[in-house]
Amino acid sequence: MSPRADLAQAAREALFCEQVLAKSGDNVLLETLRGAASVEAWAHYPPGDVFDPASGAQWYYHCHSPARDAREHGHFHCFVRPAGKDGPVHHLVAFGVDPYGKLIRLFTVNRWVVDDAYLAAPALTALLPRFDVQMSRPSYLVNRWLTAILALYRDDIAALIAERDAALGASGAPPAPERLEDQGLEVTSTRDADLADRARALGV
Repeated sequence: MSPRADLAQAAREALFCEQVLAKSGDNVLLETLRGAASVEAWAHYPPGDVFDPASGAQWYYHCHSPARDAREHGHFHCFVRPAGKDGPVHHLVAFGVDPYGKLIRLFTVNRWVVDDAYLAAPALTALLPRFDVQMSRPSYLVNRWLTAILALYRDDIAALIAERDAALGASGAPPAPERLEDQGLEVTSTRDADLADRARALGV
């Protein structure tokens, strides 16, 4: 398929996941939090994260309290562990969603936020296709939705990763260690996202 056809297919898959969940009054957020007695700020959902040993993809959901933005309930953090679960973990992107589970933004974070192993933009961007979660639990539909969203927005995410490096002062060399630990710099790049708009633009 052409690159545009690949994007259209990713949009169809993300929309399909949302449509199937909606039939039972659910969405990706409700499905992710299913079974949780309460939702606590900073806690990971599901507990222990989701890790696909075949691809090295990993993700979890969490929220902040008090809400920094009433529009955003929380976000899915997406990672890859190229060498397996015992190897280094690299944060790719986070997907912010509203209280109804609708995608509203993409963003990257500084190293200290998720305690990952820093990779320069070219090497990290090369890992984006590795994020492919094909597991039945805790929810096949959420796993496939996240995989499809990352594929659909791959070019945007690559641009955000480049912007992250610019914000960190990494121009051809790794950023200074103190910059990676600068708690005054949390979100290193961000942009709004709307699945329905992107799908329409692709003719889906």
